[in-house]
Parts: sequence; structure tokens; C-alpha cells
Amino acid sequence: MAKKASKQAVEGGPLKLFYIFYNQERWDNWLKTLSESSFEVDPKSDEIPEGFRVLDSFSVDITLEVLKIIKLYQNKRFSKEEALDKLGQVELIVMSSSPTKDLEEIIEILQLPKLVLFASCRKYCEGTFEKDIKALVKKGRDIIEMDMEQALDAAAQIGASVIGGASCCGKYVKDDLEQPTLFDEWLIECERMNESLSSLNNFDESAGDED
Repeated sequence: MAKKASKQAVEGGPLKLFYIFYNQERWDNWLKTLSESSFEVDPKSDEIPEGFRVLDSFSVDITLEVLKIIKLYQNKRFSKEEALDKLGQVELIVMSSSPTKDLEEIIEILQLPKLVLFASCRKYCEGTFEKDIKALVKKGRDIIEMDMEQALDAAAQIGASVIGGASCCGKYVKDDLEQPTLFDEWLIECERMNESLSSLNNFDESAGDED
């Protein structure tokens, strides 16, 4: 199926695929699982509470699904406009308000790192971003307390570079930070993007593929 689809794309131009992108139902299912999970710390156990493990899986799922849109764009399945439109649709879902007060703080923990995910993808599609990661990291850390918007822009340029194949951001993410800034959280998301892109090396854009 994949080889046939690839051959058709070569012979007749980019193949328009039926692909179920991240949707409201998927988001709601994750919210339901999260609401049923416990965030209570067991003093007798070294394990991370179930709720935080679910939250991490929730976060990974979003990052993977968003980057699949970029992979389809890279493989010329989508035009820039189509890719940006798909990104916008997913962003509206992911950045929406929590349906319950109980989950509000937890959803905010999830959403803040995703600011750089979506901003990075847009910058990559637009094709205009700086690639000096070391300088961008210094800039972002210097201004995060004064200008969050400019710090996000610096982080997004790092993320766009990562999508373009740059290595980042393990050496800039400090494990011993007692109080990581929001910029540090964005760097961690950039590193997660890097890991997710590696797992998508063999991503097969066959019709209907949801995995």
C-alpha cells in the first residue's frame, strides 16, 4: 500500500491523503483519562503518581501528532498554507480552556510548553528563522523575565531549527535546576520535539494512518 501510494505521488504529483488529525474527540478522551487519574503522592512509593505519568503521555501524543503535520509538509503532501491551516486547527483544540476547574491547573502545565511547539512549526513552515542555537538560548534566558513574547520567539527559532535537522537541546537543559524558568520549559519541549522527530523517521504517510 505504501509503495503504491509513493509511486502514485511520484507519477501524478503529491497524493492527497485521508488522514485523521488530532481532533476534539482525541483531546476529550485524554481529558477523561486525566480526570480519572490520581495525582496523590504515595509516601511509601518512589513511583511518580499515575496522573503525572498520564500527563506526560498526553503531552507526547500532542507533540507527535503536530509533528506528523510537519512531516507531511516536508514530504510535499501539503502546501505551506495547508500545513498552517492544519496546525491552526489543532492549536485551537490544545490551547482551549479546561472544561472543569479541577483540571485547570493541570491543563495549564500541559499548554505552556506547547506554545513553543506551535510557534516553532509555524516558523519552520514560513522558512524564516535564525539557526545560531547557542546565541538564541542566551538571548531567551536573558529576556524571559522582561519580555516573554521575545523569549518565546527565540525558543521558536530554536524549535524551527530542530525541525530542520539541528541538534538540540540536551546540553542546554539543566537537570539540577531548582526553579526552571518558562524558557527552560520551552527548551525541554524543543528537546522532546527532537526525540519525537527521530521516532517519525519512518513515518508512513499511507491513507488513513493514525499511528
